Amino acid sequence: SPPEEVEDASEPTKRDRSHLENTLKLNEEKPADDVSGVLQRLRKIYHSSIKPLEHSYRYNELRQHEITDGEITSKPMVLFLGPWSVGKSSMINYLLGLDDTPYQLYTGAEPTTSEFTVIMHGPKLKTIEGIVMAADSARSFSPLEKFGQNFLEKLIGIEVPHKLLERVTFVDTPGIIENRKQQERGYPFNDVCQWFIDRADLIFVVFDPTKLDVGLELEMLFRQLKGRESQIRIILNKADSLATQELMRVYGALFWSLAPLINVTEPPRVYVSSFWPHDYHPETHRDLFLKEEISLLEDLNQVIENRMENKIAFIRQHAIRVRIHALLVDRYLQTYKDKMTFFSDGELVFRDIVEDPDRFYIFKSILAKTNVSKFDLPNREAYKDFFGINPITSFKLLSQQCSYMGGCFLEKIEKAITRELPDLLGSIGLGKKPNVLSCDVTGCGETPKNRYRKP
Repeated sequence: SPPEEVEDASEPTKRDRSHLENTLKLNEEKPADDVSGVLQRLRKIYHSSIKPLEHSYRYNELRQHEITDGEITSKPMVLFLGPWSVGKSSMINYLLGLDDTPYQLYTGAEPTTSEFTVIMHGPKLKTIEGIVMAADSARSFSPLEKFGQNFLEKLIGIEVPHKLLERVTFVDTPGIIENRKQQERGYPFNDVCQWFIDRADLIFVVFDPTKLDVGLELEMLFRQLKGRESQIRIILNKADSLATQELMRVYGALFWSLAPLINVTEPPRVYVSSFWPHDYHPETHRDLFLKEEISLLEDLNQVIENRMENKIAFIRQHAIRVRIHALLVDRYLQTYKDKMTFFSDGELVFRDIVEDPDRFYIFKSILAKTNVSKFDLPNREAYKDFFGINPITSFKLLSQQCSYMGGCFLEKIEKAITRELPDLLGSIGLGKKPNVLSCDVTGCGETPKNRYRKP
């Protein structure tokens, strides 16, 4: 009957999803590459060479970042950040084909996502409470307990039996609302964001071209993204809602407002498209939007393929920070011991050192040590708080942290940073790309040919 046809016509047409399946290789029945051996070695290096020093110098009280076994074995994490109602949840629904299923994430013009939603793989569709997720030490989310009950009520997990989630986990975050105070959220929103940012392999910061207000909460967020620039991808979503000329203006305005927030020599990659299942608006750049979407999917695929390399690099970076922290605490302690006399008041002597470490060349002396970059040095102020909680007398010098059987803590972590972790990285590189090291490419020691000179 005619009325039904009218109803059908008003239903927006859906786009073909084949490019999604092809780019993300969702239909390939290839055996998952076995990384369990590499993970075992990585865990062993972490537990034997990095963790002892971390515990001995209470590193997690400085950075609040202790690595759990769940984190070492976890899948790559993709984090979605951005103002409210820019299409973060719609984008996840689209990538996973959750539209019109009972488990699609709520979407709408109002701020709909008030929770941190973790979308992960499971045998059947199921929702998991945050309190349950944090209690399960096998998952990588148990450290989130420290943000308190209020936060755990705002954390939710959804298990979906989807091929893509066998290899990656998505995290949807509450939209940034510029005129809202931190305390109104009832939990430390920025600290929670920082926890996810520290662990994310890819960070999508999503914008809506019709509302590009960069306010305080967003500025704060970009401050937290410092040092993670290579993981950030900017997404200008809902691009088919604007005419071409208008879209170009918005693109320029977005760069203009983000430039002071991201000070890197290379601007972050911006993807311009409409990430949802409906067909693009007529008279817009359909080909461009589709190409941009495929580039983004390739980016996502790259992160999945390189997950082991990223994991090893992450643990190595962590080890470098732990080593620098240990060297600093050791230096503070050595300075304290040198300054103490029989008649000194320990409290006063140490307060002097903590208040003005530069007078005692504490940070400069660490830079004089090999392979420490000034950019890796922690904040001096952080050590005032750190020693406020941990008295200097509760630590031992590095030279005393040795045992006959176990060797010295410092030597072990240095060996992990310079030899063991790079070797582990090399072993997977060889397994994946044997042809790169063949003689055709390297010439195996022959003099390289000048390919610009005619023979």
